Amino acid sequence: MIRKTFLAMAVLCYTGAWAEPWSLRDCIQHALQNNITILKNRIGEESGNASLTQSKSALWPSLSFSTSHGVVYRPGQETETSRPVDGELVTTSSSTTANSSYGINMNWTVWNGGINHKTVEAQKVSNEISRLTTETSELTIQEQIVQLYVQIMYTREAVKVNTSLVATAETQYNRGVEMYNEGEMAQADLLQLEAQLASARYDVVNSQTQVENYKRQLKNLLQLDMNVDFDVAGDIPADERALDVIPVAQEVYQHAMLMRPEIRGAEMSAESAELQYDIARRGYYPTIGINAGVADSHNTGSRSNVGTQMKNNLSMSASVSLSVPIWDQRRTSTNKQKALLQKTSAQLDLQDRKNSLSSTIEQFWLNATSGQQRFVSAEAKSKSQKASYELVNEQFANGLKNVVDVLQSRDNILSAEQDKLQSKYTTLLNMQLLKFYSGEELDF
Repeated sequence: MIRKTFLAMAVLCYTGAWAEPWSLRDCIQHALQNNITILKNRIGEESGNASLTQSKSALWPSLSFSTSHGVVYRPGQETETSRPVDGELVTTSSSTTANSSYGINMNWTVWNGGINHKTVEAQKVSNEISRLTTETSELTIQEQIVQLYVQIMYTREAVKVNTSLVATAETQYNRGVEMYNEGEMAQADLLQLEAQLASARYDVVNSQTQVENYKRQLKNLLQLDMNVDFDVAGDIPADERALDVIPVAQEVYQHAMLMRPEIRGAEMSAESAELQYDIARRGYYPTIGINAGVADSHNTGSRSNVGTQMKNNLSMSASVSLSVPIWDQRRTSTNKQKALLQKTSAQLDLQDRKNSLSSTIEQFWLNATSGQQRFVSAEAKSKSQKASYELVNEQFANGLKNVVDVLQSRDNILSAEQDKLQSKYTTLLNMQLLKFYSGEELDF
């Protein structure tokens, strides 16, 4: 029985039946650890670290061992023959001989114009760009999460508004039925009240469907499948929060220029292009290399035993090489030209990123400012329409207003509430994004 109980608990936890609602911080932390795009970028970082290790190793000599073993068969040989092998005259009367050789070789590029050292520097810059790319994707996913989170809060509040309108529509319909039974209302008017009630209920269902759709999109960002029961935590934000002080756009931009990874990444890309140009021009420089080796061999055709042969055939060599490029079919000049063009392109990309950042922040500020202004007007309009709707509803109950007045008043309050909600959440979202671009954590 105990085992069955624990098994049931495990199944419930897996299917999310006991899942707690997710806060915005929970969603962000989970996405940073599980989002596929972010994980792939981190793999790219690890690949860059491996490339850096290889670039550093290229500064040192390379060492290799080689060996070969062969058999010579001379089917027509009848007399003793002599032939030189590794500096030794080998005499044999056998038609089949075997030989083996061994060698250890060392090659070291001592100087190649500094290309190898510059390559290490370039790889370090490339790794930093990869890290900044990962950081950029992390910030992007956080923006997407908060946008969906705000949409869920918005539609949840819309559900509350629509539900309250359903309750009022039901009261009006029930009163209409009474009036119809008493002969005080035409059937056509009653049908209009019934249609109003159906429309109000549809609005509730539609809002609830939108909530579930936004939750599905958020689950997709969090890499959660349909088996996970998912819901967001947090209360609907108070209206007063939409009246908070909006951050100054210029101050946000100054902070973002210093902190945003896409700007630093573009700056690092410009630095990388400068290094690539420096590497390309060093193709004109000479290359100095050192080579050394140890070789030995033995064969079955010698009158000496293997040990003696290995002693006599042991040889060591060393050499210094100098390679001076004279004509490389314009490879170096072409590489220089391409690197210079890439350098110019990187500078343009940096300026484009700065302009894009400025435009984005300005758009956030405009959305927050205009949203706040609209919210003030929409809130006043909503209060007025609520009071008017309550009055019309009371007069309708007393037979002083007709169905047309009720429907018109409902349309007015529905429009006012929609304007209020839209302006409220537009303001809240864009204020959050302005703070986020200033370096603050997202909190809703």
